[in-house]
Amino acid sequence: MKRVIVSACLLGINCKYNGGNNRDPLVVELFKRGVAVPLCPEQLGGLPTPRPPAKITGGDGFAVIQGKARVKTVDGSDLDVTENFLKGAYETLFVAELLSDSCVACVLKEKSPSCGVKRIYRFESDDLKEGMGVTAALLHSKGFKILSSDDREEIEKLLEEIG
Repeated sequence: MKRVIVSACLLGINCKYNGGNNRDPLVVELFKRGVAVPLCPEQLGGLPTPRPPAKITGGDGFAVIQGKARVKTVDGSDLDVTENFLKGAYETLFVAELLSDSCVACVLKEKSPSCGVKRIYRFESDDLKEGMGVTAALLHSKGFKILSSDDREEIEKLLEEIG
């Protein structure tokens, strides 16, 4: 059976930093077909919900994995949550590798410091920059097919392929 790892917030699970979700009808359809495996890397990394918003400073997810960038909260406390983000990324990778024979893709929430595929927020502002979040970068570096939640056509194709 084919499997698709999805950001849990896209299914409608209230695990987003503010306690909400990013419910997406296409991801819900993947779940209804029995192929979606919902995961929240930030919760897997030990962070609570709700939690202070965080952004990557000094690079992107690849730089965090290499120890060249950090993930910090942006609520005024500048709490370093890099280890939580790394733990969550590696826990997600653990599940992806368990499913590697059947995992055809990972659909991740765009703009997230964990799951962003093409764009993440700049640390200094609410502007976006090119780059992957920590989990997306790790999964990509290990050869998993990564789709952004914004890639509507690609997710629709995935649904067609799965049947």
